[in-house]
Amino acid sequence: NRTVTIVCHGHSVPAGYFRTPVVDTFNAYPHLLHRGLKERFPYAVVNVVVTAVGGENSESGAQRFERDVLALRPDVVTIDYALNDRGIGLARAETAWKAMIAGAKAAGTKVILLTPTPDQGASLDDPADRLNQHAEQIRRLARENGVALVDSLAQFQARVHAGEPLESLMSQSNHPNRKGHELVAAELLKWFH
Repeated sequence: NRTVTIVCHGHSVPAGYFRTPVVDTFNAYPHLLHRGLKERFPYAVVNVVVTAVGGENSESGAQRFERDVLALRPDVVTIDYALNDRGIGLARAETAWKAMIAGAKAAGTKVILLTPTPDQGASLDDPADRLNQHAEQIRRLARENGVALVDSLAQFQARVHAGEPLESLMSQSNHPNRKGHELVAAELLKWFH
């Protein structure tokens, strides 16, 4: 009977920002994941800790990864930075993501990488759009490093292609609403058996 600790690391989306400056912690995917895990495993002691910081990119997240994430000795860490990584570019983001993946693996922590949730200013169907480029890089990093992937962007794209307006999943241009967070949480839950 041991405690399972999951750390959700990233930017404003896992931090719970909805319509800025409102932080709606209990409708963000880390809390929805926690609730889902407790429903699935009622006798388990599960802690979900959010180390996400609004406005942060993966370079900043990598700098504090050991102190803020690995110091908690998590069983699982989720990494979600791609929305903000568009500002630092693919190469710098890749270096930071690789550092976090390597640090987690060296500590014996399981890793789940997340592709970004949408930005309404992005061209979701254009492979050359920076959001799609970062998503593709994250998919590749998951494959190359043998870690788990939650393809959030693909889930939103599938809903839009099925005729659901993107706005119905968003609280503002770059932050999902509860319905959008539920998509991410449902994909995360698939990794826990």
